[in-house]
Amino acid sequence: MVIHAINSRNQIPGRIVEIVLGPVVSEVDVETDSGIVTSIVTTRSIKSLNLQVGTEVLAVFKATEVMLAKI
Repeated sequence: MVIHAINSRNQIPGRIVEIVLGPVVSEVDVETDSGIVTSIVTTRSIKSLNLQVGTEVLAVFKATEVMLAKI
């Protein structure tokens, strides 16, 4: 699945491997070919999109800057 209206460099396909539900916001871990991506999503959105472990999703990135640190 690809959303064509979004720059393809900003999306990574994956599958939800864990959801930690909170009262307002929740953590969603997505396994991708590059590793695990964690997203903070409103709990209401998780329910309305019927997201659950095993659901295939796109991790879509929107950022104005990327910081790097030497390790």
